[in-house]
Amino acid sequence: MDKTYIIGEIGQNHNGSVDIAKLLVELVARPVHEEVFNLDLEPMNAVKMTKRDLNEELSTSQMSRPYINPNSFGKTYGEHRAALELSDEEHYEVYKHAKSFGLDFVETLCAKGCLSLLKLFTPDYLKVASRDLTNLPLLSAMAETKIPIILSTGMAGKKELDEALEVITRHHSDISILHCVSQYPTEPDNLNLRTILYLKKHYPQYRIGFSDHTIGISAPIVAIGMGAEIIEKHITIDRRMKGTDQAGSLGPDGVNRLVRDIRVAEKWLGKEELYIDKSVQTAKIKLERSIATKRLMKVNEVIKPEDLHMLSPGDGYKWSQLSEVVGKRVIKEIPANEIIYPEDIQ
Repeated sequence: MDKTYIIGEIGQNHNGSVDIAKLLVELVARPVHEEVFNLDLEPMNAVKMTKRDLNEELSTSQMSRPYINPNSFGKTYGEHRAALELSDEEHYEVYKHAKSFGLDFVETLCAKGCLSLLKLFTPDYLKVASRDLTNLPLLSAMAETKIPIILSTGMAGKKELDEALEVITRHHSDISILHCVSQYPTEPDNLNLRTILYLKKHYPQYRIGFSDHTIGISAPIVAIGMGAEIIEKHITIDRRMKGTDQAGSLGPDGVNRLVRDIRVAEKWLGKEELYIDKSVQTAKIKLERSIATKRLMKVNEVIKPEDLHMLSPGDGYKWSQLSEVVGKRVIKEIPANEIIYPEDIQ
């Protein structure tokens, strides 16, 4: 991946509506423009949906428990989850909409039963949610498809991650690992972005990224500066909509700012080298200092160190070239506080 792979996560922010899901696809695909430097920037790369099998979701008692709050879509948690679930065919409809915009499609599968949608289409990536990193039977079933897999580590330590990788790599090694903290929103003291450096050091054979649950867009920018190749962020068409994830997601303006700042930051990173960029040549000549006279220097005078100091512009001799100036004879009168040029001395 030459550029950061940015995933706009729909999650349950479609509120059970295919039409809202399609609007979110269009938000992900929207072009981004940076005004100051007049840059047309690449939009997000992919949209992500989540598929659950309610028969393999929670225990019967938990699915039956009352779920009465402002963000509820049903009287029980089971009814709430059912209202938010889209069918395989509806996922396929959203997939086709994403493809019509040239987007990749990522699908989080939360149970083996969800693999049924693969009869309709093949996502570009399968995503393993943090909660399922220890669901080794699910990981094995997903890996058997040979579809590239993205893992989130929001509830995992090294042991859990290694066990998951051991299962998946029995089938393939096209794996990406996302640093993640399953706290919504994630408190600043808990984010620990240096985990990205740890993952890059200890798992160099895989792509390393960041699934962000913080408020705002700063954390993903820092993450790509630390080497993250993939960024995942929840999105919504309106943060005031009903739903538990809406307020913590990025709305249209936030999506635009996130993509803009990531794409600009990619340009900031440049190459691992110290050099004089051509863009600073004008400033270098204008602002750097050159060897200059402290007093009027008349023709045939020999220049001494005490006759010199440094002034701008920077198009004359540098102090490191002092030996090329001191001891030389003046052949053309040089006023005080003027730069000494090669044609002034012999």
